[in-house]
Formats: sequence, structure tokens, C-alpha cells
Amino acid sequence: MNPESEFLQRDPAAHPPAFTPIYKTSVLRSPRLPLWSLQNSLSEMTGPVFAQGELGALDNDLVRNHAQDGGAPIGERIIVHGRVLDGGARPVPGVLVEFWQANAAGRYRHRNDRFEAPIDPNFGGCGRVLTDAEGRWHFRTIKPGPYPYRNRVNDWRPAHIHFSVFGAGFAQRLVTQMYFEGDPLIPHDSIIATIPDPAARERLVARLDLGASVPLHTLAYRWDIVLRGRRSTLFENKLQGN
Repeated sequence: MNPESEFLQRDPAAHPPAFTPIYKTSVLRSPRLPLWSLQNSLSEMTGPVFAQGELGALDNDLVRNHAQDGGAPIGERIIVHGRVLDGGARPVPGVLVEFWQANAAGRYRHRNDRFEAPIDPNFGGCGRVLTDAEGRWHFRTIKPGPYPYRNRVNDWRPAHIHFSVFGAGFAQRLVTQMYFEGDPLIPHDSIIATIPDPAARERLVARLDLGASVPLHTLAYRWDIVLRGRRSTLFENKLQGN
């Protein structure tokens, strides 16, 4: 996430090709012409700078940050935690990590979501957190549910949480999604299937972490975000490689 770092060539062995007909949306979204490499402006490479004081006290608690007075969201409470690391396994502090997700019934709080599952009035489904000096981050939420989507006749998305990771500039925003260990829908998902490298797919799966769970209250999952190197996290918008 160093603004002076050179971009690396995309690794086609790990990253999915732009045109993957098994995920039919890619048919229209894939570029018809070669991509252009544009010079970033100074403002894109030097800002924004995020401070802890800009975040609210409940920004990383999705169980409470949208709950009405006396209410609580429905579903399994979980903790998701991890670290943001560079290619040398060194912690990256001060990174803004944003996350958004469907509710326990598999529905997003978005006007374009037409899934017939109910909207939870006590669950907003989004939050954010800054990494600490050791690159650590965590948040509490409701485990999202799967949902159908119009790809093949009976395609369902596994439970997942979307992530955005901000570096030192607007040009360093990375986007990906995280899945849960043991989800039986993962092997059947057409979007995950666009990733050719099985090891890269596995790096998107959070592992159950009983050591970080709260006894009699909340299970925990751990998922580290690695920015570069051989074990880097696969980012959906990181077309220049890892």
C-alpha cells in the first residue's frame, strides 16, 4: 500500500479472466479492448488520511449500529477478525477496512434487492474499522444468509461478506469478499469458480476461531488480508496483479 510502489503485472494463474461465461454477468462486463494504464494524479496517491476520531463508537458493531430502541437483529451473532499484512507478513496500521453484507435471511438493505426474504429493521449490514499498530481489525455482526441470483437456473451465493480496504490514496482501494469455512455452497458457486487457482479460492475463506469466541455468546472467524506476495488475498478490482 506504499504510494511509491510499482504496480505488478496481473497473475493470470490466480486471478480470474475478465470473460468467464460460467458467471454470465462477465459476458457484458468484460472489456472488448485492451485496458489503458493511466497516470495517477497527486491527489489520488496522497489522500485520504483516516483517523480514529472520524469513526463512530459502533461503526464496527453491526449488531448494534442500526438497531432500534430495545430491538436487536435476528440471526447468529459472530465476530470476524484478522490482520492486514504486507507481502513480508508485516502489519499495516491505519488501514480503513469497510464491510457490507446481507442479513441472516440473505437480503441486502438496498432498494434494488428483490429477493423475497424479509428486511431486518434492526440490521443495516455495513460498518468500518481502522487497523491498529499491529494491523489488527475486528467487528461483530450477524452471520449472513445465502441467496439466489439469476445466473443459472438454481444458482445460490454462499454466505459472504464484502470488504473494501483503503491504502494511502484513492487509487489504492481494494475490494474483495470473504466466505465461511464449511459452507456447502462454496463448491457450487459460479463466481468463486471463475478463480482458476484453488489455493487462491481457499485464501478467501475465513476459518472458525474458537480461541477468539465469547463462551456461551458468540462464535468467531479469522481472516487475514494480505496485500502482496505469494499468499496475497485475491481482490476483485486489483487488475494490475498481486
